[in-house]
Amino acid sequence: MSHQQYPQQPGYGAPQYPPQPPKKSNVGKILGFGCLGFVGLFVLLGIVATVFGGTSGSDDSGSSSGSKPAAGAAENAEKPAEDDTDKNEGSEGDAEKGGGQDEKPSAAKVVTFKVWGSAPAGALGPLDITYGSDSDTREGAFKDGTFEATLPLKDDALYFHVMAQLQGSGDVNCSVTVAGHTKKAHASGGYNICDAQVSSGLLGGWN
Repeated sequence: MSHQQYPQQPGYGAPQYPPQPPKKSNVGKILGFGCLGFVGLFVLLGIVATVFGGTSGSDDSGSSSGSKPAAGAAENAEKPAEDDTDKNEGSEGDAEKGGGQDEKPSAAKVVTFKVWGSAPAGALGPLDITYGSDSDTREGAFKDGTFEATLPLKDDALYFHVMAQLQGSGDVNCSVTVAGHTKKAHASGGYNICDAQVSSGLLGGWN
């Protein structure tokens, strides 16, 4: 007995579903997250090392700087008495030196006047000597062929001089020394005059 085959009508039989899209592989995502994890781990390790390294360095410097001042303070605490003693001795020594300078002024703070040679007394008397500055003139005595005197150096003086006049005969030399500058002169015979002078310069100093 034969069966007749009829064409299948639409809507009957097995249901028809639309094709499913192909599934994407998760391998790439896993690899990406793995790489990011390694990079992040290295970055984290670097940050931790930097933080702990800076902290340890600051602690070391702090401890060293903290220990040294303490030692220095201890040393300074032990030395004040000796340092004060030395300073006191130095000040006393300076005071003594200062007193010596006041009693014996240095050559830079005095003016020196000199006359030397042969000057016999004449009809008008012995050798006539005057010395000083523009505001202070004095007389000097010639004894045993020499004369020497000093005066304080005054910065406001215009000049310092020494003058020696012969009394009919003789031969003499004279000099003035101011702040290391010396001027000399000479006179011979008759009533000639030996006159040496050091003047103050316009721009300071002596010449």
